[in-house]
Amino acid sequence: MTVFSYTCRDYVCGGFADVSMSGDDLVRVLSALGNAQRLRIMAALVPGRNYVSQLARELQMSRPLLHLHLQRLEAAGLVKGTLELSPDGKAMKFYEVPPFSIDLNPNVIVEAAKSLTDHGNDTESKEGNT
Repeated sequence: MTVFSYTCRDYVCGGFADVSMSGDDLVRVLSALGNAQRLRIMAALVPGRNYVSQLARELQMSRPLLHLHLQRLEAAGLVKGTLELSPDGKAMKFYEVPPFSIDLNPNVIVEAAKSLTDHGNDTESKEGNT
């Protein structure tokens, strides 16, 4: 059941489009944004893409922890990762924030609550781990 949409472009949906999302999707997005470290990661990526090692240095965060946060953000559709080869042949994972906009208001929350499944609780239980 579709309860709200957000506008995205490029990597997430292949061009400007309104993407319909369910209540579970809303929980996933808000949960991903509900962590201070993930907000810092997104803020660091807004000016432009960056690769994991450099981003970890800039944020003074271990690469394994950064990877966990980036996976969570990517699963929510808030960042996009691409694997590229450097000139010396080393594989480098770059991340960036594709433009998006989410319209959230009380009516959207009411509709989102109607479409929640038991899977919506999975995000909350995992939050304690990351």
